[in-house]
Amino acid sequence: MPHVLVAGRIHDAGLALLRATPGLTFNLVEEVSTESYAPFVERADAVLIRTQPMPASVISAAPRLKIVSRHGVGYDAVDIAALNERGIPLAVVGDVNSRSVAEHTMMLILSLAKRTLTYDAKTRLSEWNYRNSFDASELAGKTLLLLGFGRIGRSVAKLAEAFGMQIIVHDPFVDESTIRGAGAVPAPEMDAALAQADVISVHIPLSEGRALLGAQELAKLKSTAVVVNTARGGLIDEEALAAAIEAGRLAGAGLDVFSAEPPPHNHRLFKNDRVILSPHSAGLTQESAIRMSVSAVQNILDFFAGSLDSSLVVNADSVSPAARELMRA
Repeated sequence: MPHVLVAGRIHDAGLALLRATPGLTFNLVEEVSTESYAPFVERADAVLIRTQPMPASVISAAPRLKIVSRHGVGYDAVDIAALNERGIPLAVVGDVNSRSVAEHTMMLILSLAKRTLTYDAKTRLSEWNYRNSFDASELAGKTLLLLGFGRIGRSVAKLAEAFGMQIIVHDPFVDESTIRGAGAVPAPEMDAALAQADVISVHIPLSEGRALLGAQELAKLKSTAVVVNTARGGLIDEEALAAAIEAGRLAGAGLDVFSAEPPPHNHRLFKNDRVILSPHSAGLTQESAIRMSVSAVQNILDFFAGSLDSSLVVNADSVSPAARELMRA
């Protein structure tokens, strides 16, 4: 049976699954850093990795390595090319956190509409009469623009619909019939959709080298609009966003992701009470932590049992013949 290196603390449910597998051995390095787990890769037949980088130098130091399993769906920090050179599969978890991210997105939208940070601060300062500012707004009847309509975008649409929002979707990779079937309205022209929206929520996985929402795009928004990003850092130009909010050309923003993570302590957006922030934690609920840990471990167990779901392998076309035999279509 293989030896598994768990690089970074995962939920005990996943560790329990490892312990329950006869003959399998594993060691856990709790700290989430490359420096912490790198000394242990030499013995590893499999590595379960959190968010820390896995560069080519670490992969080359693991002569027994046969599979890498990501504790999540993103894999920007893993050197895919180095894995491909040796035909090693990189597996990700399935749909384990879309509900968590969708709920977090809806929380940010609600908090921006209800001015949660400001009302909380005013209450703590005994500025009770702030209630007469009528600073909060309702979601009912407002237009939500979803940039991206994958699993998370569709979950957000369902939640927003319950609040009476009108949903429009810009996603050139999704058929308009699919969008309409979900009760939303296709918005093929992004510029027109931006001008129409009261709330813009970003749900595309990656950018194409530039911000999806830069100064030019933000300038098309209503001054009463708010922007939310729970997808990837860099999809919104943070300097342009800060400038728009400070100038009153945008009502606010909710960000769970940043261009640099963690962001610097003097980040320009930190100073604004019309911005709500979280530390890339949208998908990290108690429930999703269980699902992620179990799924990431199960991918490793399935691989060595010859039944790994190939749809969860991001480099399936580049794995070795031996590894391909341990995957199912």
